[in-house]
Amino acid sequence: MFKRLMMVLCGVFLCVTAFAQSVLRVSAIPDEAPTELQRKFAPLGKYLEQQIGMKVEFIPVTDYAAVVEGLASNKLDLAWLGGFTFVQARLRTGNAIPIAQRAEDEMFTSKFIASAASGINSLADLKGKNFTFGSVSSTSGHLMPRYFLLQQKIDPEKHFKRVAFSGAHDATALQVESGKVEAGVLNASVWEKLVQEKRVDTSKVKVIWTTPPYFDYNWTVRGNLDPALIKKLTDAFLQLDPKVKPHKDILDLQRAARFIATSPENYKGIEQAARSAGLLR
Repeated sequence: MFKRLMMVLCGVFLCVTAFAQSVLRVSAIPDEAPTELQRKFAPLGKYLEQQIGMKVEFIPVTDYAAVVEGLASNKLDLAWLGGFTFVQARLRTGNAIPIAQRAEDEMFTSKFIASAASGINSLADLKGKNFTFGSVSSTSGHLMPRYFLLQQKIDPEKHFKRVAFSGAHDATALQVESGKVEAGVLNASVWEKLVQEKRVDTSKVKVIWTTPPYFDYNWTVRGNLDPALIKKLTDAFLQLDPKVKPHKDILDLQRAARFIATSPENYKGIEQAARSAGLLR
């Protein structure tokens, strides 16, 4: 009986060992071009591997909903989410945990932009114009801009000639610059990066309005991830030090001064805005 019991216990141990997690599966909402997301994540992925002692694999997705479903189905362990996508993930899973956000995400904004040739100088001038948001599930490219428009008694479907969705912030800027649409909205961080890198011609596109601030992006883990691993990941983000050259390079790519702790309570305002705008039932 003793030998039989030992054989059973050994079998259980081997099974647990065999199925122990050996790869951290990471993704991000596709709010920029896939190549840009990969470029931004590469150094961060290597840093996380060093900090948690585990291989890190970046898994690109085609839309925002895929990230939420990936967390819900345990196919993803860690994801870069917008505020609205986090709310959706939290409601879908019941236990998604935000572990870190950029300091900038406490006071995030969106930029309304217009073609310089369009004669648009204010939100009022958008009446009867073609307008594009980013992705339907984007916090800074759709939800919060829509919410602030509605607060000013501007119903996009009635106020604009046509409402479109570009799918990503950089795509919105390029569509306005090319004249495909007369105006659009994108997150302030991407706009600033496009201007800094001269990827948008500011003689052809101009900012006409900046929204009030709100909470936005964060790094979220699935709620049933090993608590010890969650702590290692949280510590890894919070320990990134802008005074350390390799860390600063990572932070610069993430457009972050530093990462700070966050909590689900920070995103209650996003949930309320989504319900108010009719994007959550």
